[in-house]
Amino acid sequence: MSVSAMRAKLTEDDVRRLVKGKTDEERAVAAHKICRSIDQAPLSRQERQSAEAIMEIMARDAADLVRRSLAVTLKNSPHLPRHLAKKLAEDIDSIAFPIISSSPSLTDDDLIDVVRSGAALRQVAVAKRKTVSTKVVGVLVSEGREVAVTTALRNNSAEFDTAAFDVALGRFGDRAKVTDAFIDRAVLPVNVSEKLVSLISDEAIGRLVKHHELPPQLAVELAEGARERATIDLVDQAAQTKDMRRFVQQLHLNGRLGPSIILRGLCTGHIRFVEWALAELAAIPHQRAWLMVHDAGSLGLRAIYERAGLPQRLYPAFRTGVDIFHEMEYDGGSEDRERFSQRMMERVLTKFQALPREELDYLLDKLDARGQELAKEAHAA
Repeated sequence: MSVSAMRAKLTEDDVRRLVKGKTDEERAVAAHKICRSIDQAPLSRQERQSAEAIMEIMARDAADLVRRSLAVTLKNSPHLPRHLAKKLAEDIDSIAFPIISSSPSLTDDDLIDVVRSGAALRQVAVAKRKTVSTKVVGVLVSEGREVAVTTALRNNSAEFDTAAFDVALGRFGDRAKVTDAFIDRAVLPVNVSEKLVSLISDEAIGRLVKHHELPPQLAVELAEGARERATIDLVDQAAQTKDMRRFVQQLHLNGRLGPSIILRGLCTGHIRFVEWALAELAAIPHQRAWLMVHDAGSLGLRAIYERAGLPQRLYPAFRTGVDIFHEMEYDGGSEDRERFSQRMMERVLTKFQALPREELDYLLDKLDARGQELAKEAHAA
């Protein structure tokens, strides 16, 4: 029997069960088999028309089980016609949810109609999709329920623009679940982080500064205790900043670009911060600073170190840190930066015993905190 004949027989037998099956379960099984065949087999134009007619029968079936079989089996399929996807999206929740959350047949306009229906569960289904366009997100944050907006914020594939972030903050900035979702996003614009600071608790500020870049001046203010109990590690913020020159200049203007913070940056592997800091203090271009640190031998580092006005007693620590940095390599795996930083701290502590007590305590605290994080991750896994 040819493939075409086998496909025709499958369709004929199962359509008979679909139409004349004695139980809902029997018809649902037939619907599943037909939908699998429609989704997987190459169909001619005539066969596609027949398939759509069969799907129409399923979508009108009185049994929820049959309509759900259609929705679940073809929720990711481009072969489900748009008009049927819209029909299923208006069905009961158990049928609508898989279609709304997954079907590529629904357009942005269709999804906006779902959002404007006002049903929280259906809005959540929109917010959970693999991609949610800026257009849909805009309506969702403007008209959606809190739970739907929170879901969209936790979906890193939902495309938020500045206006959408502002609307979400304006409507729900006093709700901890929403602000937590902001903090947990993979990427958060600097201006949004700045606005969040005035809305969230001190504990939440700690998570915000750990996960996201802050404006340099705000980072300095938090580090200086501008808010009660608010603390920030400026070295970690330096590692996150996209504009290192501006960040370093801001530290300098605020009197925070001292030998201690530069040494901490070096000992934790944030060499780019060290380069820019030395360039700022020595008043030379970054490119020249890079050459003096990395390519001019021991005399280059000593020359820029002295020009920067850093204390001679700490030079051996800087020399050791740069040497260790050059000996090490990134391993190319996930969380490469974190592992490199941890290894760098361990090597500095092992090879250089004359660190000032304050810097020694700092590195030990950092290693202890990282160890606790790893233990939590292992326990969660």
